[in-house]
Amino acid sequence: MHTSSHVDNSSITGLILAGGQAHRMQNRDKGLQKLDGKSLVAHVISRLAPQVATIVISANRHLEIYEQFGFGVYVDTNFFSFSKTEPNYVGPLGGLEIGLIHCKTPYLLTVPCDSPFLPTNLASRLLESLQQKKADIAVACTGEPPITRTQPVFCLVKSTLLAPLQQYLASGGRKMDGWYGQLTIAQVYFQDETEFRNINTLDELHACSTVEKS
Repeated sequence: MHTSSHVDNSSITGLILAGGQAHRMQNRDKGLQKLDGKSLVAHVISRLAPQVATIVISANRHLEIYEQFGFGVYVDTNFFSFSKTEPNYVGPLGGLEIGLIHCKTPYLLTVPCDSPFLPTNLASRLLESLQQKKADIAVACTGEPPITRTQPVFCLVKSTLLAPLQQYLASGGRKMDGWYGQLTIAQVYFQDETEFRNINTLDELHACSTVEKS
């Protein structure tokens, strides 16, 4: 059973990253695939919405379907600049950039569209750690300490980081953890790794339909 921590969500915009090509999902739009009769992005929205002031979605296809959820939907401005096969494809950072461009709150919380079990206390824990450590960005990490791994697309960033991000992209940088290396980071440990499970294939999608959900 999940419990939500209290947080002033008026300071946070939620960004759902739904712009990938999903090659391992047979190029289907991952966010729109159904899990227990509800799209993955709808599962994500139901967990994210109570934690933030508003939501924006970064998507590159089926925009009209995503718009039906009632939130702003924006095309990654870098999506059409590079071929997916090119080594300089922007990837998730392009979605983060468009999210920061449209963010009107002090903080932006990013989550992927294919993680329907994301923690309901994600925002509160990341914000608390970011403020305590006076960091630029707070990132979730999981695993068995002392060996933990970062979950880079589950992060809370200051909205003032748009310019540094655009400078990093202009210099040819493409990796999220590469950009993080230039910032003050707060890593926040989450014990339940299953909350960060992302669904990459149709087999994983079918398997998750039997998973108990709260």
